[in-house]
Amino acid sequence: MADASRAHPLAGRKVANSAVTLTPAEPAARLSLRARPDGIAALSKALGVKLPAAPKTSATSKSGARVALWLGPDEWLVIDTGGGDPAADCAKATALHSAVDISHRNTAIMVEGKGAEATLSAGCPQDLSRAVFPVGACSRTILGKIEVVVWRTGETAFRVECWRSFSTYAFDFLEEAARDAAIAA
Repeated sequence: MADASRAHPLAGRKVANSAVTLTPAEPAARLSLRARPDGIAALSKALGVKLPAAPKTSATSKSGARVALWLGPDEWLVIDTGGGDPAADCAKATALHSAVDISHRNTAIMVEGKGAEATLSAGCPQDLSRAVFPVGACSRTILGKIEVVVWRTGETAFRVECWRSFSTYAFDFLEEAARDAAIAA
């Protein structure tokens, strides 16, 4: 597992207005996981969370500290906020798979409030309305000019995963969009 004590690229940044709050997410372990369908059960057991098999879905462990986000027919992003080591857990599975620790590559921004959907929609072409993108939905998509993974964590809350090297761009983009969302609210 990656050293979670590494400096957060967005440390000290926060935006809050009448419509939306943007904050850097707490450090987490992240795993890029690829596996064939016949390995899903063994990997789910090893990780303690059932790997979702349907597009745009996620699954959370009983403790709530680990989530698996469906990114493709054989691909998941596993996020652990409880200090666990998903890479070590996957190593216990005998199923053929590829598990790469991407904890240092990624970071996340929490987008919360009544203007969260509008803030993200300013740069994301995907329909993020609750009817199409309900709580628990996730997708790899675009925000402005960068690839992100968007996960709806609540009725008015999203987690935006991006590469650390693009995190300042993502935060700046969302900050500008948050100002517009506050004006429109």
